Amino acid sequence: MTITIIGIGLIGGSLGITLKECGFATRVIGVDNRPENIDKAIRRRLVDEGMSLAEGVAVADVIIVATPVDAMRKLLPEILDRVGEKQIVVDVGSTKELLLEEIQGHKNRSRLVACHPMAGTEFSGPEAAIPNLFDGKMCVIVDGSDSAQDAVSTAGRLFKSAGMHLSHLDRKAHDVHCAYISHISHIASFALALTVLQKEENENRIFELASSGFGSTVRLAKSSADMWVPIFRQNRDNVLDVLDEHIEQLSKFRTQLIKRDFDGFYERIERANQIQKILK
Repeated sequence: MTITIIGIGLIGGSLGITLKECGFATRVIGVDNRPENIDKAIRRRLVDEGMSLAEGVAVADVIIVATPVDAMRKLLPEILDRVGEKQIVVDVGSTKELLLEEIQGHKNRSRLVACHPMAGTEFSGPEAAIPNLFDGKMCVIVDGSDSAQDAVSTAGRLFKSAGMHLSHLDRKAHDVHCAYISHISHIASFALALTVLQKEENENRIFELASSGFGSTVRLAKSSADMWVPIFRQNRDNVLDVLDEHIEQLSKFRTQLIKRDFDGFYERIERANQIQKILK
């Protein structure tokens, strides 16, 4: 099977090397607006060769769109214009509602399978791609009933071959859930990093004393603005909703500290500990 991957970054590059290694893809074509990314991807054997968008779409059995989500909104209609009745388009964007609303009436909508492989790291670019990124992770198929059955089946086999489990959600539920489990985590990490960087101007030893706990808490602050600003833009309302709740929780901790209410502080930490029942 020939796979064309549009956007050779962390997710696209990792899919390229994974699908080649597991035997799902016999040929992987790379498409990227940065020639240096294609060069890196070929050197690292993430893809077999690079092509233009038109060439890559024409030769592919499956086209995977792995660009930032703002670029995806522009690319998907053009790609769907070009595909035949047996080709399959898979997007791997982190937001879905705006994207899917815009192509809902497209004549080739059924050839698109909207997917979100819930995997990643704080790093970006083809140099960040790794073959085991998807092992044991969840891939969400979004609005699968709007896609042709053969397309959904092939997309499912693709992600299972990459080591993933499958789940199904509609577009609204997907974007709400992602705001709570992913998008707010990144904002919190960005904010904490900025807080410490501001303080570090006067206290240079902060980073000398930083433990692994601090590193894990701000790890996501290394994530690419090119990727995350479009996500926040497209999922703005849901992110605002969860951000308001997060600010409220921080405010309650602050109030208890001001009042020296450490019994209340203790109770809130114990309630927070209940997350371990979900995240084992």
